[in-house]
Amino acid sequence: MTDLDLTALTAVQLLDGYRKGEFSPVEATRATLERAERIQPEVNAFVRLLPEEALAQARGSADRWRRGEPAGTLDGVPVTVKDILLMKGHPTLKGSKSIAEEGRWDEDAPSVARLREAGAVFLGKTTTPEFGWKGVTDSPLTGVTRNPHDPSRTAGGSSGGSAAAVALGAGPLSLGTDGGGSLRIPAAFCGIFALKPTYGRVPLYPASAFGTLAHVGPMTRDAADAALLLDVIGVPDARDWSALGPPAAGESFTAGLGGGVRGLRVAYSPSFGGQVAVRPGVAAAVREAVERLAGLGAYVEEADPDFTDPVDAFHTLWFAGAARVTQHLGAEQRAALDPGLREICATGARLSALDYLAAVDVRMELGRRMGLFHEAYDLLVTPALPVTAFEAGVEAPAGAGHRRWTGWTPFTYPFNLTQQPAASVPVGLDAGLPVGLQIVAARHRDDLVLRAAHALCGGF
Repeated sequence: MTDLDLTALTAVQLLDGYRKGEFSPVEATRATLERAERIQPEVNAFVRLLPEEALAQARGSADRWRRGEPAGTLDGVPVTVKDILLMKGHPTLKGSKSIAEEGRWDEDAPSVARLREAGAVFLGKTTTPEFGWKGVTDSPLTGVTRNPHDPSRTAGGSSGGSAAAVALGAGPLSLGTDGGGSLRIPAAFCGIFALKPTYGRVPLYPASAFGTLAHVGPMTRDAADAALLLDVIGVPDARDWSALGPPAAGESFTAGLGGGVRGLRVAYSPSFGGQVAVRPGVAAAVREAVERLAGLGAYVEEADPDFTDPVDAFHTLWFAGAARVTQHLGAEQRAALDPGLREICATGARLSALDYLAAVDVRMELGRRMGLFHEAYDLLVTPALPVTAFEAGVEAPAGAGHRRWTGWTPFTYPFNLTQQPAASVPVGLDAGLPVGLQIVAARHRDDLVLRAAHALCGGF
């Protein structure tokens, strides 16, 4: 095994190696744990690592593979979990000093439970900003998570620890969450793949304070691994009343990857009709990738979705959710919150029910417009972000004129409002920093997003 770097392999490649007996889950787990321990001091991707537990799980997996009886489709694959999602036996602190470590912690979130049933090996919990509230990853509890390409810069957020871990080989699969871009933002900044599935495709429990803005999804190196992971976690769970029904019998996101993009109608919106100023190097990398889609047989047309920036409505829903999640805190706990979170909570607490319902009206109209848009186009392609990773430890890039993280994420949060599937695909570098392209489809067409992303992932 001296000539093979197991940390560089995808989940699909690891499983193929297990099946052929070329290496074992124990070897893969040891390699990824060593990598995680090596990167942690500089990048700070983890809240906690679980070496003893992971190796015990890997040994059990190795025994099953030797008997030819794997527990499931991810048996022995090292995974990480964002510390927003419950994991049995370990505290879920959500980046906050307001949550006590003591407790029973005796339940898995639905997605974590499905991974456990499939035989996955849990390496540890990854970092998040406090309660996942912003698009960069730093918190009063765990400090700053840094970019794997340049540690002076942010990994993005709120699933920044997961993105950095995957990018650096500390497990090929990670579970993240996305309420306004929190899968796609760090994926774009760190140069990996991430999919925000259609709302409800991956059950969530406990329910997010951010309501139906919040999605759970895969963070991987490529679309094939994401499809494999979504096949495992994208099934109903009785604890989530808003979860979608099961896929039709025999349907698989993995099986549908090979369909390609030939004949698909693709709308390319480089700047939402001039509403967004995009960094030239980002725009060039995205345009080159769009030309590749056309070369693969897609019908590409430059076209913009019919909406103006819904940021005010998003802020109303987001700030109200933040106020709700911290409502029970006393004065001393509130004083220890991230200052930016404390500020938006105060704003959210002043909103009325009528303010909230007016934001819901905006959301419903946006959904209607996008529904009509997708009658004409199968896919919408945009930059994932208009910028590359900026200074670590700040909410917005210096000199950009933005105060809140939503100022530099105009391509992501609209599709949380509409609950559509959306992915960030790595499509190159700008001055040495990753660039992401966003692919969006109509609700329930996660398969089209994955197919197009798979076609693109083969070329970068």
